[in-house]
Amino acid sequence: MRLARVEGNVVATRKHPSLEGWRLVVCQPINLEGEDDGTPIIAIDPHGAGMHQRVIVSSDGLAARRAVGDNRSPVRMIISGIIDEMQEDAA
Repeated sequence: MRLARVEGNVVATRKHPSLEGWRLVVCQPINLEGEDDGTPIIAIDPHGAGMHQRVIVSSDGLAARRAVGDNRSPVRMIISGIIDEMQEDAA
């Protein structure tokens, strides 16, 4: 799982049939301070995350394929949650 920020939408006139009806978003991995941390990734978005919202992206391809209902789908990344707020525990 990665912490990321939604940076845009992907528009595809042709895509794998299993992705029909799914929103594809560009997610920029970030660190705990909100700074960019890696290259952007494309994920399906079952939650309707808004632009610049912080999200949790899972690379569990099996879960993503189950979400789209096709075991042969090329999907690999899925947004598993939208972050409302973050707290740091004092140890």
